[in-house]
Amino acid sequence: MIIVRDAYKSFNGNQVLRGLNLEIREGEMFALIGRSGLGKSVLLKHIIGLMRPDKGEIFVDDQNICSLRGKQLVALRQKFGYLFQEGALFDSMTVFENVAFPLREKTALKETEIRERVLPELEHMGLKKDAQKYPAELSGGMRKRTSLARAMIMQPSIMLFDEPTTGLDPIIGQSILNYIQLCHRRLGFTGIIVTHDVPRVFSIVQKIAMMDAGRIIINGTYDEIVSQDNPEFKQFLSGSIEGPLHYV
Repeated sequence: MIIVRDAYKSFNGNQVLRGLNLEIREGEMFALIGRSGLGKSVLLKHIIGLMRPDKGEIFVDDQNICSLRGKQLVALRQKFGYLFQEGALFDSMTVFENVAFPLREKTALKETEIRERVLPELEHMGLKKDAQKYPAELSGGMRKRTSLARAMIMQPSIMLFDEPTTGLDPIIGQSILNYIQLCHRRLGFTGIIVTHDVPRVFSIVQKIAMMDAGRIIINGTYDEIVSQDNPEFKQFLSGSIEGPLHYV
């Protein structure tokens, strides 16, 4: 489904990706972890084609996304859903209108058909009774669920989640992970979750990759990674300042 091959990317001389390699199979839920500010979100933007590597290749469904332009790139992006870290809801739109927005922009569905799609999605997210509320009237968890419903409404085959639990308390954060897991079971998309919410995220993913210094330093199932006794992974999991990962 997704292959990143020997990807390099620098910004003003700062090398962010350094020959990064990654493979994600169709239907997998995949956690991408690592220290802040070292390129995880940059990698997501490469996978969706918002950025292009200075060197290397990125394949999505056997298409080299680096070589696509114009309508071809737009067509490939239709396969993606994206849950932004801050939700990116439209403040002037109700919950219903926010979730309906992609259908109104990208399809020729009638309003009755849009309603038939949106209301069940809101019900899946526990938001049906809040359909006419505005983002300012919602809690942090409700805003995140609204954003998730909007990302799901086009039934994407690939979902990118950028820090989905940031700014939420542990209970609400766990509920968002549970909703993501339910969506995955319902739609069967390939999912990549960029997160620091460890170890809780491990319960909803099949594979984990840890990124550091612009490369994937460890990759596999949780059991495979634990069996390797990797010191960087152990330090990141424990939150210790002592170890091979340097924090400043």
